[in-house]
Amino acid sequence: MGKQEFLEPDTTVKEVNFSPSFIDVFAGCGGLSLGLMQAGWKGLFAVEHNQDAFLTLKNNLIDTKRELNFDWPDWLPKTTHDITTFLAKNKKALDALQGNVDMIVGGPPCQGFSTAGRRDPNDPRNQLTKSYLKLVAHIRPKLVLIENVRGITANFDDETSPDGKLNYANWIIKSLSKGYAVKSELLDTSQFGVPQKRKRFFIVGLRKDLLETDDVFAPFKLIENDRKSFLQSKAIKLPVVAKQALSDLEVTKKGVFDSPDTVGYKAIKHSQPKTAYQKLMKDGHKGPVPDTRLARHKNHIIKRFQEIIDICHAEGRLNKTISQELKETYGLKKRVIRVLDPKSPAPTITSMPDDLIHYSEPRALTVRENARLQSFPDWFAFKGRYTTGGERRKIDVPRFTQVANAVPPLAAEAIGVSLKKYVDLSSFQFWSCDHEQVFQNTHGN
Repeated sequence: MGKQEFLEPDTTVKEVNFSPSFIDVFAGCGGLSLGLMQAGWKGLFAVEHNQDAFLTLKNNLIDTKRELNFDWPDWLPKTTHDITTFLAKNKKALDALQGNVDMIVGGPPCQGFSTAGRRDPNDPRNQLTKSYLKLVAHIRPKLVLIENVRGITANFDDETSPDGKLNYANWIIKSLSKGYAVKSELLDTSQFGVPQKRKRFFIVGLRKDLLETDDVFAPFKLIENDRKSFLQSKAIKLPVVAKQALSDLEVTKKGVFDSPDTVGYKAIKHSQPKTAYQKLMKDGHKGPVPDTRLARHKNHIIKRFQEIIDICHAEGRLNKTISQELKETYGLKKRVIRVLDPKSPAPTITSMPDDLIHYSEPRALTVRENARLQSFPDWFAFKGRYTTGGERRKIDVPRFTQVANAVPPLAAEAIGVSLKKYVDLSSFQFWSCDHEQVFQNTHGN
């Protein structure tokens, strides 16, 4: 087989006319699942152990009448599941799925590996990753898609390793490579129209028996080739900046009303969408936009925020951590406080709502504004507490955290559109064809 050539995409994305299936493990609130469904994938079920995150996923992608919905099996209760217990209790049902699932996706937790010098080889979270790979080995899907923070590519201290180091990403890739051709890439999701500079590490594996040689598997080249036509299909022009995403949610536009889900709080009245991105996020939603509850800032905090906004605009420090001098002036102990730049994509959002201040209004962003920066459509409502603090942060996954931890659905959709082509090619055994002809078939040239 000769070297594979990737043709330039058409001006429109060529859809593959079937609905391959996927299972989402460590699904969180459902950002990755949502994007794949938007790309035409059929979700079979999801595994998520946190009650709040699963309630959000259930509310939006399980118990709805929307076309974007899991095709949930009768044998699996629609509730939270621990991956290890799930594997033990459902062996017979999982046996029936062997070879009949197109893709397993998810983001296994990496906390047990992520602190240099203090990694605990007995951390139970390490076993969760092994359970994920055990599920992959058992079901043998055609494709595997894993997403995680880019920090998993770093080397960490590990006394059990020959060289004293552990690279979590390499460990996953090595484990998967026993049965899969594996490729990995660090992707900037803003390149897919997400109004946020969010870099995440992706791993894609294709079952080796579906390939004649590993060199024909280049998913990230295919995703890049499809990217321009995907953006055109969404009427998106890069970059999508913060103001394009959030201007219809400014308090100064339509004012506020009593929060529908929290007594004593106000929420933002949504104005009509103006930008192409806002119209894309509206996605047919009618009525009030959920999750626009405002924080109850005290007057001195509002005054401080306004001064910080003005100073950061004047000093050109938007999207950057405020200066040490400014921290000392206001007696701030927080390590990261930034003012959003209205003319650029946002920095990576976090689970702490006051890490990022609005570009013109003296306040923290709402859950909905963070969701907009993550490319969640306006109908996607989040459940559970808005935020939490102290020791509860170790076990709670409130709304802000759910949004921050999610895969941006728009980026997931773009990836899903491209990966469908690999399922199509393997289904029809196009791998024996001439490479150029294969990609003419999939791109329609």
